[in-house]
Amino acid sequence: MTDLKKYMLLTALAFSLTKTYAQQTLQYSQYMFNGLAVNPAYAGYKEDWTLSVSSRLQWVGVDGAPKTSTVAIDGVTSAKSKNIGLGILVNNDRLGPENNSSAYINYSYRIRLDEADTKRLCFGIGVGAIQYTVDGSQFNAADITDGYIPTGLQSKLTADFRAGIYYYSPWIYFGASMLNLYPQAAVNTTANMAVITPVRTLYATVGFMVPISPLVDWKPSVMIKEDFKGPTNLDAATYFLFGKVLWIGGAYSTGVTLWNKTNLPSNLYKTDAITGIMAISFSSRYRIGYSYDFNTNKIPGYNTASHEVSLSFSFGRRNDRILSPRYF
Repeated sequence: MTDLKKYMLLTALAFSLTKTYAQQTLQYSQYMFNGLAVNPAYAGYKEDWTLSVSSRLQWVGVDGAPKTSTVAIDGVTSAKSKNIGLGILVNNDRLGPENNSSAYINYSYRIRLDEADTKRLCFGIGVGAIQYTVDGSQFNAADITDGYIPTGLQSKLTADFRAGIYYYSPWIYFGASMLNLYPQAAVNTTANMAVITPVRTLYATVGFMVPISPLVDWKPSVMIKEDFKGPTNLDAATYFLFGKVLWIGGAYSTGVTLWNKTNLPSNLYKTDAITGIMAISFSSRYRIGYSYDFNTNKIPGYNTASHEVSLSFSFGRRNDRILSPRYF
């Protein structure tokens, strides 16, 4: 019971069977409103400089549950050519005694595909650093002399890289990205401390915008998340946009089997969460969103709901109008 190394391993395994996958990568339900969080090629998509803020409280009522915050700003460097997008992304992810902070500079090269400039193919890279910290004082061990418990704060700074591709038109988008391109052991500050190594994670997304009437648009989307070790995660979402102002939608998250992974049990419970989402666009520049996740993977004795709030604000020069609205 005092073997902290085994405890951390079992905890990570348990989390890997849920929607967070041990928080190896950040979990958001409203990723459609902040594509830079999962794909560096998204930088500059809205063209105007845009500030996006997200905050997520996961598994309400569980002591030490994940708390995640993200701040991002991105835009194009030239309002005329719009060929280069830049973005800065800052994340903080806290899970019990663990705290994971990261920052990235993102660059995208945006290739214009039509004369009206409504279609672009974008290639992006992100370069950053991760600060991983463990607070040994938050562990409650039966044996205080356990050598696996770190003393005070232990931390390690490590580099990180990501890359992606993103295509969009007024009615469809699709993208793919790979995070943690160069996995490194994030913790090696003491000889007895458990080593946690990030894993490469692939995101693949596709979505459509379908006009139903002059006042209603329908936007279905799918995101697949694959870390090649745990269960493959599928998020299927559907949104309705009313009067170009009010977004109302829902999402369903579940594990899927793309190929046989011999390291995983065959009887895993796959359904993860059902999500309700609402967002209001006060104008073309301001948006606020809220989502509520009901986890179907029950933790006995706890209400495992999750809350998430997001905000975005576009600003800066607008030398020429955007020909097609930015719904993605």
